[in-house]
Amino acid sequence: MSRRRRQRLPREPVVLDIEKLSHEGRGIAHVDGKVVFVEEALPGEQVSALYTSRRDAFDQAKTAQVITASEQRVEPPCEYASICGGCSLQHFESKAQLAFKAGVLHELLQHSLADKDYQHLPPLEGPLFGYRRKARLAVRYVHKKDSVLIGFREKGSSFITDMNSCSVLDQRVSRLLPGLRELIHSLEGFRQIPQIEVAAGDAQDGVDELALVFRNLQPLAENDLQALTEFARSEGFALYLQPGGPESVEKHFPEDGADRLYYRLPEYELELAFHPMDFTQVNAVINRKMIPMALDLLELEREDAMLDLFCGLGNFSLPAARIAASVFGVEGSEAMVKRAEENARRMQVENTDFASADLTASDANWPWKGRSFTKVLLDPPRSGAIEILPEVAKLQPRRIVYVSCNPATLVRDAECLQELGYKLEAAGVMDMFPQTTHVESIALFLPDKKRH
Repeated sequence: MSRRRRQRLPREPVVLDIEKLSHEGRGIAHVDGKVVFVEEALPGEQVSALYTSRRDAFDQAKTAQVITASEQRVEPPCEYASICGGCSLQHFESKAQLAFKAGVLHELLQHSLADKDYQHLPPLEGPLFGYRRKARLAVRYVHKKDSVLIGFREKGSSFITDMNSCSVLDQRVSRLLPGLRELIHSLEGFRQIPQIEVAAGDAQDGVDELALVFRNLQPLAENDLQALTEFARSEGFALYLQPGGPESVEKHFPEDGADRLYYRLPEYELELAFHPMDFTQVNAVINRKMIPMALDLLELEREDAMLDLFCGLGNFSLPAARIAASVFGVEGSEAMVKRAEENARRMQVENTDFASADLTASDANWPWKGRSFTKVLLDPPRSGAIEILPEVAKLQPRRIVYVSCNPATLVRDAECLQELGYKLEAAGVMDMFPQTTHVESIALFLPDKKRH
């Protein structure tokens, strides 16, 4: 069978009238009845755009010139915004961004749920820039430029953006980019470092909490190790090396002290420790607002027994334990369960238990067997929590709060909960990732009185 040839792309720009935004934040236009998705275009605009791909069902294009601008268009503060794939909405006014994300969530819910009568929660807002505390940065030597590039990949490309700063990264990390580029370029093994994992915590005693994990494909020469160590010492970050898989990560500098960073939750008098490779929320300000919001929606009280599924290192469990009689946290990763237990001991929180279980299994010997719970919180990955929901419903909790990083799986799981006898009571978005199309949301489910 012969391979189908790619359609040739028109070289001349086409003038398009943008009707609305897709859920991915691209403008939607029509040419001869065919949908065209247009990057960096906003509803109500007329733009001149260049085709980037053509398919049978739809075409794709990128804005070359804005002919008639939307009132919601702003000048991106980052000079790399039109190239870098780390952000896609910097041209969109921040309040309008948030309204767009809320619209995506509620449109999906309204379309899918039989009972559409629920409260629209006001959005949680935080910093628009400099918020991102966790990131994986790609590293590559470019022979034509005789330069090392460090950053996010370009939009729709495997190339790395040629950047010396990043407006959404924690500025403690962003300021290091020029020096890191020069440093890696000077190493003997400059081709052997394909990525850097960065993690930032709250400052301790005036000292920044920052860790960089260098993925090294081959053992580094002693001179290279010394150069990396000196840079880490002068710039004030902890240096880690990763010669293999995630389990191979090892702290190299400073040699003393635990391999931990910390973030604080002052409202609950908590300080949680995490390893630089652990999952933590990237936006510390939104996280501090999200936790009390979730616990308020649960209406957590002193007599409650709470089940926290996908509990991670105890981000919700430990604050909840300050209020409830008991909290049982369950997480798929044994390493994260150990971290949660470590944090409970450090903070002298004694009314928590943690266990490891595969929460994506549909039938298992659940660690909470024989226990009863009044409230349940779920914070699953993007794939959602569909497999565990029947078990949650069997517990007959009075309230369920679901924190979601993917509105599509939240909607699917809301339909499942509806079938299991739970009604969506309230839902809203949280601006965890400003300047991107990522939609973080939170939802409250109550027993459906019509079915109970």
